[in-house]
Parts: sequence; C-alpha cells; structure tokens
Amino acid sequence: MFRRKPAIEIKSPDQLAVMRQAGLVVARTLAAISEAATPGNTTGSLDELARDVLSDHGATSSFLHYRPHGAIPYPAVICASVNDEVVHGIPGDRVLADGDLLSVDFGAVVDGWHGDAAVSILVGRASAEIAELSRTTEASMWAGLAAARAGNHLTDISHAVEQAIGGRYGVVEEYGGHGIGSRMHMDPHILNYGPPGRGPVLEPGMALAIEPMATLGSAEVMVLADGWTVSTADGSWASHWEHTVAVTEDGPWVLTSLADVRL
Repeated sequence: MFRRKPAIEIKSPDQLAVMRQAGLVVARTLAAISEAATPGNTTGSLDELARDVLSDHGATSSFLHYRPHGAIPYPAVICASVNDEVVHGIPGDRVLADGDLLSVDFGAVVDGWHGDAAVSILVGRASAEIAELSRTTEASMWAGLAAARAGNHLTDISHAVEQAIGGRYGVVEEYGGHGIGSRMHMDPHILNYGPPGRGPVLEPGMALAIEPMATLGSAEVMVLADGWTVSTADGSWASHWEHTVAVTEDGPWVLTSLADVRL
C-alpha cells in the first residue's frame, strides 16, 4: 500500500489577510513584552501582559489549553524560556535577572486563523557571546523566510537556516517549524537543517512558521518534569526566533512583523 503524502493547506488571499491581522496582534504583543522584560520582572507578569493585549484586540490565544498527543494542557498564553531552556517554558514566578536570555513564543487567533512568532530578548546587559548567539539565530530565521518562495522546495528553507548558522552553534533537531493557518500546528514539519531541493514544492497560499533554535553547546535537549519545558541537555544557553510567512506569487510575505515585510 502506498502512503499518501499529507496535503499542505492553501489559503485564499482573503484568508491570508485575516492571518495578517492575527500576525499583527502577535507582533504588537511581542513588542510590548520586549519592553517589559527587564531585570526584576517575572515571566508570569509577561504572560499577564500578553493576555491584556489579546483582550484589547479581541483575539484569543493559540497556546492556552493546547494539548497535543495527550500532553498536559498548556496553562499560559506565552512560552517563556530562560537561558538553557530552549522552548515551551511555562511562565510563572521566575524573576528575570540582568544578563538573562529570554525566548518568548506567542500565538494569536483572529476569526479562526492563527499567527505565531517568537523573539529572543536580551535582559539588561547581556554578554557579547549571548548577543551573538541571538543575532545569528535571528539571521538564520530571515534566511529561511527568504527561501519560502513559490517554486522552491521545502528543504530549501531548512538548508538556508543551517547555512546561516554556519556550524557555529548546535542546531536543535527534535523541534522545528510547521505549517500554520486554520490550526496552529499543521503539515509540513520544517527541519532547521538538511540538504536543499527536497520535499514538497512551495505554492502560493501556503503559510509556514519558520523557527530556528540554536545553542552554545550540544544540540541535544530534554523535556523537564513539568511535561513542557525543553532544556539543553548540557546546560548551554539557547536562542529561539520565529516568524509566520505566507508564500505568495510576489515572494514571501512575513505575517507576524509590525512592518509590512515582503522579501
């Protein structure tokens, strides 16, 4: 028996326009959190801020009560991952300290359509080493976004991300990007490494969340006792960046940026 390849959801221009509205809610929320993420504040206070922004815009959370594959329902609207935590950190009473690296992932829903993005925030006076890790991870995200072009193959994105990181850091293999639209997580899964020219051909109307995760040390990760937080196995610090991008006939359209970015 032949296994049918999963279909990638194609959106109409009107549906992408709604996703752009969800993306703007995400962008505004992450901008507010980036300003508020200062030494002495807690990750829980940032979650409260995100809930306020959602309410102000009449949007709902992609993350709250999310429960994939029988997992414990996610209890917050942001993921707040600090230092050696890579992704899916649960916000709470942890107090941010000067020099911390905080990765915040956030998703919003408008009229049934999702936007999803993440930023790494340098809290206070971060070291040059940590700043460079974040800068390189962000640059790799933009390289992947630029490769999300009609006619390219899916792994052209993966290869672009890996090339931009350039072997300088560990590239997390267990987690990656994903399709997005009428659900937060959809086909296809997008690796952050690998050869180009493989996988489905990208078509206008596809929307993808591209999210590289890089570490100062080993790429090996583990899930902590809370069932959600993913940390590096060797305790090295990690950076995580993400944008949602639409594949259009005129090139990649970044849906979760404050500015109207078309690559």
